[in-house]
Amino acid sequence: MSQNPFLLLLMIGGGLYIGKLWRDDLRSAAIGESHPQALPGATPCTRRALVTACLGSIVLLAGETWGEYRLGVVTEQSNMTVLFALNSLVAPIIEETIFRGYLVINGRGHAVRWLGIVVASALFALLHPFLWVWEDGLVFTLTIKGAFSTIAAFAFSLWFYHVRFARWNSRHSLLPCFAAHGMKNLGVIVIKAVQGFLTGWW
Repeated sequence: MSQNPFLLLLMIGGGLYIGKLWRDDLRSAAIGESHPQALPGATPCTRRALVTACLGSIVLLAGETWGEYRLGVVTEQSNMTVLFALNSLVAPIIEETIFRGYLVINGRGHAVRWLGIVVASALFALLHPFLWVWEDGLVFTLTIKGAFSTIAAFAFSLWFYHVRFARWNSRHSLLPCFAAHGMKNLGVIVIKAVQGFLTGWW
């Protein structure tokens, strides 16, 4: 993703705005005034759902980090600026609303829903620039690190979808998805800072 500060500020603003709209819909649902045009998953959840969602992300991130060390690809990470880090904490609002909110097949049975989830998760993983870069056109970067990171993104997406439809999230709220995705990205920021890949403000 681009490190352009103006683009990052625009994305941060867009994410915060969507977050406000989602929170407004959540408040309406809490008092029994939900409407058909409400953003998906704008329903309350339990504290248990939030904690479980975050713990799952921590376990997956620990596994991803361990795998990078085992493969010897830690030094192949990209640098991250503070502004990009801030964007990565807001980005889950947009990504979860789109993928775990709208890109879901409902009303056609459990098997069809999960088939759709696998396809959407593959799309989610491939949209992250681990196997490609855009430099005056599409350039593929087929490396072990890129492949491993893409597989990890696919696994995280499956977890976020599970969080949305798990029995312990009985109202299918997106709030645990926001929390799980945000925890994952926060963990990445911390790990990059410790490893020396968090450099510069913007």
